[in-house]
Amino acid sequence: MKFIDKVTNYYKEHGAKGVAWRVMEKLTGIRPGAISYSKWIAQNTPDERELARQGDEQFPYMPVFSIVVPLFRTKAAYLGELIESVRSQSYGAWELCLSDGSGEDSPLTGILEEYCRMDGRIRVVRAEKPLGISENTNAAIRMAGGDYLVFADHDDILAPDALYECAHRIYEDGVYDVLYSDEDKISMDGKKRFDPQFKTDFNPDLLRSMNYICHLLVVRREFACQVGFLDGSYDGAQDYDFILRCAESTEKIAHIPKVLYHWRCHGDSTAVNQESKLYAFEAGRRALQAHLDRLGIRGEVSQGEYLGLYRTRYFVKDEPLVSILIPNKDHREDLERCISSLHQKSLYRNYEILIIENNSERQETFALYEELVRADERVKVVTYQGSFNYSAINNFGASHALGEYFLFLNNDTEMISEESIGEMLELCSRENTGAVGARLYYGDGTVQHAGVVIGLGGIAGHAFSGERRSATGYCRRIICTQDMSAVTAACMMMKRQDFEELGGFDESLEVTFNDVDLCLRVREMGKWVVYTPYAQFYHYESKSRGNEDTTEKVERFHGEIRRFLDKWSSFLEKGDPFYSPNLTRMRPDFSLRDKTLEPHIGVPEIYKDI
Repeated sequence: MKFIDKVTNYYKEHGAKGVAWRVMEKLTGIRPGAISYSKWIAQNTPDERELARQGDEQFPYMPVFSIVVPLFRTKAAYLGELIESVRSQSYGAWELCLSDGSGEDSPLTGILEEYCRMDGRIRVVRAEKPLGISENTNAAIRMAGGDYLVFADHDDILAPDALYECAHRIYEDGVYDVLYSDEDKISMDGKKRFDPQFKTDFNPDLLRSMNYICHLLVVRREFACQVGFLDGSYDGAQDYDFILRCAESTEKIAHIPKVLYHWRCHGDSTAVNQESKLYAFEAGRRALQAHLDRLGIRGEVSQGEYLGLYRTRYFVKDEPLVSILIPNKDHREDLERCISSLHQKSLYRNYEILIIENNSERQETFALYEELVRADERVKVVTYQGSFNYSAINNFGASHALGEYFLFLNNDTEMISEESIGEMLELCSRENTGAVGARLYYGDGTVQHAGVVIGLGGIAGHAFSGERRSATGYCRRIICTQDMSAVTAACMMMKRQDFEELGGFDESLEVTFNDVDLCLRVREMGKWVVYTPYAQFYHYESKSRGNEDTTEKVERFHGEIRRFLDKWSSFLEKGDPFYSPNLTRMRPDFSLRDKTLEPHIGVPEIYKDI
């Protein structure tokens, strides 16, 4: 009966088509309208001709890559596959540095000697006693003589173009200290590839939520010597600690959005069974706490909702005043619910609420204003006399606010999490953070907003819109604090100083894209735009908002598209750095991009003629 009840409830909420799509997804693992990973592989894997071309290409600077691999009683078949994946690289300037930490009775001696005879680029060091993972890896690093260190595990596989793509990126952009790529997993027999991890460009807040970088990791050798090698006190999360130390010391970090590493899954691998190495996640928490301590950041790290995820609580000095700005026109019930939720639920109490009245006509609205002001001295009403212009209304409200921080909040929202304001303030108070957005839900509990992706749906769209409340999202990005290109101003916090320095919202964008424009300007000033899943609100905006169906509305909408593209078309052409070019821009679910349907990234043709 439980299953039937679930189907019945899902039918009531999503209809017959929704049930059919859900069943298809469960049976096949493929989202309706999305392509399978096997089809994506066929579209994106270089063929033999391309690999041969790569092998013939000469760059002005041909860096030597030292692949460093710690071995410990590795199965001969897996070790052979790893070595052959290195020997099959289309780029030939490499050396393979193998450290056998198995001890004096190592079963690997014979196979290692054989490979050394076969290829002079393979170097081996052996330990007389068993070595821990960090000590073993460091032994391989000390052998290395190349320009870059390439980290690999003893039973995984490199894609044949892995080193070429790294060399090509260095040729295109100049020397990097750190490079990392996308990755996927392979079955034990090496025949099936699955679970691709299409990553963002460097994302410090996501890195503080989990080690999203992982494989393939490439680090300039001289830089690694400056940072220090792997630290055995963090064994199990030694790579996470190393990456964090690298990130503290350089901004020259490049992401290569190609699958260059295949992580083998077996019963003891954290790739498939996280509980097999619980100690590793505690080591990761300690590594992240040490990272904050080294940077002088006052914060406390705890384990997240799932193994491998972390949450950092930042300490806010004093209790600065937060001005909550809520535009309103005749939405009595919405406004009353919104403000009531703030008063009743918020643990953070040092706030003022500015209701920005705009052309209300109903007497009951003004009666509510009087009631709210009388009930709590933190509530004020200011009146904007002009016609509706979201940007101008909020700019007007900000000019009357007293707070050090502004929280822009729609009147049709309702606070869920009692720590929402405090959570947003923790992040926003950091010097390098310019704007913070929240996780928003529709009234039916599905996700309305988990950050904004530039280019999604043509111009910009909400990440994961329509996902179930319990969903964690692609690579668990719904539930991780992370940097985004933009967040919605339906619930967005900024420092007063930053808002005023940027000149507020662009009033030529009266209704649409004004929040996206402001966030992109925040990014231009060198600050981060952060999405936090721990600040949660309902946003009762209808899933099917009214169409722009009058001539006036259509002209206004087209005009705002033109103005937005005049400013940001080059950004759209490059693609959102926090959204992989391997993912679709046709849907908000982070499913795979089908190149036959989406051959190019950039401004859609339909908008170029507006």
